[in-house]
Amino acid sequence: MHVYYRGDTIIVMTHSQLMLFVKIVETGSFTKAGEQLNMTQPAVSRAISALESELGVTLMIRDRKSGVILTDIGLRLLAIFRDILHGYNKVEQEVTAEKGFEVGTVRVGAFPIVSAHFLPKILRVIGEKHPGLTFELYEGTTDEIKKWLDSRTIDVGWIIPPINELETIPFFRDELCLLLRDDHPLQSRPTIHITDLDNEPMIVCRGGFVTPIYELFQQFGTTLRAKYDGHNINTALSLIQEGLGVSIVSKTSLSLSALPPNVRIRTIDPQPFREIHLAVPSLKEAPHGVKLFLQTARELYLSGDPNR
Repeated sequence: MHVYYRGDTIIVMTHSQLMLFVKIVETGSFTKAGEQLNMTQPAVSRAISALESELGVTLMIRDRKSGVILTDIGLRLLAIFRDILHGYNKVEQEVTAEKGFEVGTVRVGAFPIVSAHFLPKILRVIGEKHPGLTFELYEGTTDEIKKWLDSRTIDVGWIIPPINELETIPFFRDELCLLLRDDHPLQSRPTIHITDLDNEPMIVCRGGFVTPIYELFQQFGTTLRAKYDGHNINTALSLIQEGLGVSIVSKTSLSLSALPPNVRIRTIDPQPFREIHLAVPSLKEAPHGVKLFLQTARELYLSGDPNR
C-alpha cells in the first residue's frame, strides 16, 4: 500500500493497483493484463475504477477500435507509478539479499541476437544459484530498448552506442564480416578492403549494424549504396542468394542462421565491429537483482568469446 498525504487529504494506492495499471498500458488490454496477473476482467475493471476514484481523476479510456487510451493525467502518472513500483522491487530485493537469498523480478530488454545467443546461459546460471528471482523478457530493436530504459519499462537491457543519458558497462565486441554470392567478382579474395565496396549494392541490416558500417565507409571516403534495408538476417541471406547485393553482418548473428550453399563469408579490412553494452537507468539505484544480473553477464562473457 502506498499512502500519499496532501494537506488534509490522504490518497491510498495499493501495489497491485499500480502494477495492474502499468500492465494494462504495456499490453494495451484489460483482458491481457488480467490474464498475466491472474485476475478476472471484472476484478481488473473494479481495481482500476477504485484507483481512479481514490485519485479523483480518469486515468484511461477504453475504446473498441483503439483499445486503451491514456488520458493526459494518466500518461503523466504512468512514469511516476513505474518509479514507485521500481522502489517496491528494490526494497524487496535489498531486504531479501540482506537475509541471504534473492527474490524479485528483473525486467530485461534484448535484441534478437542477444536473446538467442547470450541471454539463455545468463538466465540458467542465475536460476541455478537464485531460484527465487524471476525475469520478464522484452525483445525489440536497440532503439526500442533505449526507450524502455528511459521510461523504466525495463530494468536492464542491451544496446548499441550512441548511449545518450543511460549508464552502461561494456559487454561484447561483435566483429562484422561481408556476405556475398559465390559468383560475385570479389568472392575470390579472402579479405576485401572497404574501398572495394565503393558503390556496391548493399543490403543493410538495421539490427544495430548501421552506425559502425557508415562510420567505416566515411573514414575511407567510400560510397555506401544502400539498395535494400531490413532487420532480419535471413531476409538478407535470401536477397544475396538472388544476386541482389552484398551485406555486412555480425559473426555472432551468422552462428544462429544456416548459411546457404551459394553464399560466402569474407573478412573486411580494416576489421569493423560493433560494441554491445549493457545499460541501466542508474547503476547506483539499480536493485540488487539487477546488479546480480550485470555481474553474471560480465563474468560469463567479458572475455569477448560468445561461445564461452
